[in-house]
Amino acid sequence: MPRFALWMAVAAIGVASVASAAPVDDARLATARQDAGDWLTYGHDYSNQRFSALTQINRDTVARLVPRWIYQTGAKASFQATPVVVDGVIYLSMPFDHVAAIDAVSGRELWRYTHVRRTKTMCCGPANRGVAVAYGKVFIATVDARLVALDAATGKPVWDVALATDGGPTEAASDLDEGNAMRAQAATGTTGVGANMAPLVVDGKVIVGITGVGYGLHLEAETAGAPVGAVVGFAGSYGRPGFYAAFDARTGRRVWQFDTVPATGWEGQFRPTTPDGVPLPRNIAREQAALARFPDAAKHGGGSAWTTPAYDADTRTLFVGIGNPSPQMDDSSRPGDNLYTMSLAALDLDSGKLKWYYQQVPHDLWGYDVASPPVLFDLPTADGPVAAVGQASKVGWFYAHDRNTGQLLFKSEAFVPQENLFAPPSAEGTRVTPGAVGGANWSPVAYDPASGLAYVAASHIPIRYTVKDIQGKDGTPLRYTELKPIDEPNWGTLTAIATREGGKIRWQRKTDKPLVGGVLATAGGLVFMGDGDGYLNAYDADTGAPLWRFQCGAGVNAPPVSFEVNGVQYVAVAAGGNSLFGFKGGGALVVFALPPTRQ
Repeated sequence: MPRFALWMAVAAIGVASVASAAPVDDARLATARQDAGDWLTYGHDYSNQRFSALTQINRDTVARLVPRWIYQTGAKASFQATPVVVDGVIYLSMPFDHVAAIDAVSGRELWRYTHVRRTKTMCCGPANRGVAVAYGKVFIATVDARLVALDAATGKPVWDVALATDGGPTEAASDLDEGNAMRAQAATGTTGVGANMAPLVVDGKVIVGITGVGYGLHLEAETAGAPVGAVVGFAGSYGRPGFYAAFDARTGRRVWQFDTVPATGWEGQFRPTTPDGVPLPRNIAREQAALARFPDAAKHGGGSAWTTPAYDADTRTLFVGIGNPSPQMDDSSRPGDNLYTMSLAALDLDSGKLKWYYQQVPHDLWGYDVASPPVLFDLPTADGPVAAVGQASKVGWFYAHDRNTGQLLFKSEAFVPQENLFAPPSAEGTRVTPGAVGGANWSPVAYDPASGLAYVAASHIPIRYTVKDIQGKDGTPLRYTELKPIDEPNWGTLTAIATREGGKIRWQRKTDKPLVGGVLATAGGLVFMGDGDGYLNAYDADTGAPLWRFQCGAGVNAPPVSFEVNGVQYVAVAAGGNSLFGFKGGGALVVFALPPTRQ
């Protein structure tokens, strides 16, 4: 058969497979880990391991990997989405929350939903990290703080509800006193709420959280097209508490809500160290004395929800990450530990009640959100396997906990340089690495259940933290804390962490640019990771040796996935860049496979 005719025949088979798509129900979601052909949820399955058992693309064949088709979204903006793949259909979220259903074999668009924002301001940029698919619906959480259910067959809205009762983004930087005071420095940003994370569907509930509550403003870079120049956090009553919530998948009704800042007791124990014993630069006596002057601090407490949860069906437990307290970096109006910000937390699926939490950084001054999604795995011990949950942190360690108790099992070797870690901001400026945009940011890790290796993408970006004062609109002194990347070399690290060896580093690859996007591991002995220079790369999973790369034309700053249709394994990744890091923009989904066999 001629090559063109063969490709057309393959495409026709793909379209036929779309028509016979089966619904995604609770049983199918619960067994997604055994479904190598599909990619049913953000993390592949409830464990968030991002591991594909497919082997057609492997160490021996990956050199022949080529693009099969490219879907152009038409949206040139930061593109962070994980495609969800069900029975030969790719469900793709795009910047600004548009969604498309695409035939996975031919690349033909089946339907497209265009999201119309209810507010033009956005708290956290245009990126969306993915959809959830279940019960004949596609669920997306939006930058204007909505949760929308679409018909999976047509893309038409079924229901649309507000995530936060007080609406979405509320104030632009130019509307605020500090925005006016800094107008010459081009202050941008908003305070309010939105959502970027991919929802998770479990037992009829759609789990999602809000972002934008850890108040801070961005200052534009001096050079056009460069990354954001700085982020500032102002002392005062800005922001609101964040939350994770469960919504009824059938109706959109809110079932429960877990506030990431408690109404009482958010001051905690005034810990002088992190839970694992690292000293913190705190004047606890001064904080305790100030507590009475800020009785309503928790009402503005922050704690954004950046991460799609992992889920343990045996204990009906969700594992979530919580972001920075508000005001961001500046602590003068928020004495105490600022619970439950900067924590990995375990929640009961049915009620949303807190089971345990581990606060990686009490009373944060640096922006060390728990941003990378938790991953579940079993840890062999002399007394038998321990059910564990791991999280790759911004501070540069991979933490592993007993997921039933929260007990810290180990903290890995540092996967990025750590210098002046937990040193306080100062008037002269304090150099810290990793800073708020370094370490393991929102990028999800991958985990190989056979080897026990966790693969972490991270960044080395030194940051200077400076305490400053300006005059407010009424002439009163106004304090703020600024973080600003330092003009010195930065880079990325892709690290294999041996969870069965107490977190030792098995291998590490240094990359020219910071790594942000996410990792895919496969049973073919491969690890896939994109980079800001536009390459999708494949590495040997055991050694880290580079085996293959392809130039996608824009920064590959989204997590790859793998799936199979009609006996053909594919790898798919979004290529759209990231404006925060200055990576080249685009708007494509690139889908790869081995060349068709000649007949």
